[in-house]
Amino acid sequence: MMDTATFSETLLGTVQAVSLNEAHGFSKQNQDGIRLLKGLGVEGDAHMGETVQHLSRIAQNPNQPNLRQVHLIAAELFEVLADKGYGLSAGDLGENILTTGLDLISLPVGTKLYIGDNAVIELTGLRNPCKQIDDFLEGLMGELVFKDADGNIVRQAGVMSVVDQTGWVAPGDTIRVELPPEPHVKMERI
Repeated sequence: MMDTATFSETLLGTVQAVSLNEAHGFSKQNQDGIRLLKGLGVEGDAHMGETVQHLSRIAQNPNQPNLRQVHLIAAELFEVLADKGYGLSAGDLGENILTTGLDLISLPVGTKLYIGDNAVIELTGLRNPCKQIDDFLEGLMGELVFKDADGNIVRQAGVMSVVDQTGWVAPGDTIRVELPPEPHVKMERI
């Protein structure tokens, strides 16, 4: 592991919850912990694999690399949505890791998150949500994907990542952020 002096002192977060689903379904079930496997994703999760595992993407090209091995959402988003009448719990939106204390959406591509004692993931892009979100809770899609005042599309459904180093992740684990070298590249939908 890297010398901790290379980490941002101001970018620290915490794992609030971890979830997985062995079947291809929308929501994931909470766990006491999950094991991240290098180059594969969450052990036992339907989206684990070197190549894409999301059913819609398999239909497009089953040989594309899986850049969506681990899905993270900030718990702060759930608080904002609760104020708008959407009661969400950990795992409801299909995330593997629910975090607190980090503005995940604003981090650049290539950011590494060191979670707990051993796990390391690298951010690859923004989650591109589908209509399943509205099937889960009507109207929710409009809260997660919308246009800002300048007409830019804003995506708030979390971030996707790949596993760089195998490790165990559990609620309460610290998340340390290592930004990539500049110039930083803004995350786009993947």
